[in-house]
Amino acid sequence: MRDAAVRVRGGMLGGAGVVTLLWAAQVRPSARPDALFATAAHLSGLLAGYGVLVLLFLMARVPAVEHGVGADRLARRHAFGGRYVLLLVLGHGLFALLGYAVHEGTDVVSAASELLGYPALAAAAAGTVLLAAVGVTSARAVRRRVSHETWRGVHLFVHLAAALAFGHQLAGPDLAAVAWFWALAHTVVAVLLVWYRGVVPVRQALRHALRVADVRVEGPGVVSVVMYGQHLAELRAEPGQFLRWRFLQRRLWHAALPFSLSAPVRGNALRITVKGLGGHSRRIRRLRPGTRVLATGPFGALTAARRTRPKVLLIAGGVGITPMRALFETLPGGPGDITLLYRAGAEEHLVLRAELEAIAAERQAGLHYLLGPSGAAYDPLAPQALAALVPDLAEHDVYLCGPPGMAEATRAALLRAGVPAGRIHCECFSF
Repeated sequence: MRDAAVRVRGGMLGGAGVVTLLWAAQVRPSARPDALFATAAHLSGLLAGYGVLVLLFLMARVPAVEHGVGADRLARRHAFGGRYVLLLVLGHGLFALLGYAVHEGTDVVSAASELLGYPALAAAAAGTVLLAAVGVTSARAVRRRVSHETWRGVHLFVHLAAALAFGHQLAGPDLAAVAWFWALAHTVVAVLLVWYRGVVPVRQALRHALRVADVRVEGPGVVSVVMYGQHLAELRAEPGQFLRWRFLQRRLWHAALPFSLSAPVRGNALRITVKGLGGHSRRIRRLRPGTRVLATGPFGALTAARRTRPKVLLIAGGVGITPMRALFETLPGGPGDITLLYRAGAEEHLVLRAELEAIAAERQAGLHYLLGPSGAAYDPLAPQALAALVPDLAEHDVYLCGPPGMAEATRAALLRAGVPAGRIHCECFSF
């Protein structure tokens, strides 16, 4: 996974370098204020256009990228890069406006009015407004106050913003010689988006014909949903991965919910285990057998492919036990090679306990329940506690899944306990 992440990061930085070289090949040095503003507008505009393409590519759900880098890491890079792309877009508009005002010797308001009359500029301005709306709703303070569906709906405006700005980008200064390159880049990203976010999900829905078979209570507020379908082996869903599920039932059909597999795919059956934290999760408990299900994926890189050592430690917190349970059953290993630590607030919060104990007995694997409130004086996931439970901890690969706060603290503890960063494999998602 590390190699894939390095290649993707290198490709993004290399592309930015190519764009900068295109700008440098066309720039005409001048000390005039209007020329300086125009030069800055040109560079920021090129980088902004390239940045939007990168953001769209990261979220195109290309399997080779998703499985190699990890969906959570891609999402973080997308969010991080989005801030700078928005700044570049706004900077491009500001530099262009000031440059035009200085060149024409007019005020900023008049310059803005005249600029909007240029070809494709009004559409690009509309795209900028849409992109700003996406940025505002993605700010942490705002995002906490809007529903996930509202945020996702606004986020889709990125595609429209990119389309509106495309014509303006081809009309940039001296860009005719490289317009083919710009058009090709946009075409490739557009094809990837249409294929992996449109065609593939529809094809999977028709091919697999998933339906709810049963909803089983696993614990307080926790249920497992068992689904049956056709040709499920073609999904190639591995333990540790998740899919995005859309249940075609009232008040659920519009939401694509990411849940991990809580057991390996068996024949024509899939299972997820869900904790009822939000409105949609609670409604899942009332799913009716026979409900049609659309599943997209699989996604994520928390799979056996990350393994680098014979011994593996699995650490799960809360409902993060779902992918860990699937890995606990399927990761290759002999007696003593696989150990699972399950962190929960109390014994009644343990989910899938009977299955975990049966797997541990059959495989002669280690299984430890770490119980107690998160704010207690004794932390069972502190470096010393981990080293006591797993004496050769530094020789293990560690798979980690749990709430963001727990996962971050546990990763820091593992590093302090001597586990190399490259052997800590974690995927975390939060809204």
